Amino acid sequence: MIITNILKMRFDNAMEIDPVTAKTKRVFDIALSLVGLGLTLPLFPIIALAIKLDSPGPVLFSQMRIGRAMPDRSLIFNMLKFRTMRTDAEAMSGATWATKQDPRVTRIGRFLRKTRLDELPQFINVLKGDMSLIGPRPERPGFYQKLETAIPYFAERTYGVLPGITGLAQVNQGYDTCIDDVRSKVGFDHSYALALTSPLSWFKMDCYIMFKTIVVMVCGRGQ
Repeated sequence: MIITNILKMRFDNAMEIDPVTAKTKRVFDIALSLVGLGLTLPLFPIIALAIKLDSPGPVLFSQMRIGRAMPDRSLIFNMLKFRTMRTDAEAMSGATWATKQDPRVTRIGRFLRKTRLDELPQFINVLKGDMSLIGPRPERPGFYQKLETAIPYFAERTYGVLPGITGLAQVNQGYDTCIDDVRSKVGFDHSYALALTSPLSWFKMDCYIMFKTIVVMVCGRGQ
């Protein structure tokens, strides 16, 4: 995990996460990630074969993301996913958000995104401590400065909170396609942080998000 000083943030009035909640959440992350890997590992070779048959390139995709924010720095890590786009997707354009019916997304990639199966390798990120099962979506460094400037309290959304595979914003809105999408998600992220102030409110919130995540996966509501 790399530590960087690319951002200068002020969190003078930031809300503190309840320490009991933080420790319990981490235990749940490890336990459920091990269970999740055990249950989904048989799918990995099937997904890998489908990706290989559909388009040339690697099966796994690693992308740098901004992790937990601290008063003087943010943590950066490499997030794992099953590849859903062509390998040359950003060769000419650079970092851009995906759009609906994005031509860069492969046929198998479209299915993986709709069912959120492309996120399964992130169980490894959770076990490493880069991510949590549930939390704000980690953003790319290429977008971060622009978003921090355009959206009030954007940086604070991950203060002391690990980014998540799924989260309150993700299950209510889906993937980002523009700044306006991110702007509307910030409120969800701060609402989730409020739930971490006590073990009971955190548990209720995480159960709700996990249920909604299952609905999104089964109904193919991802993008």
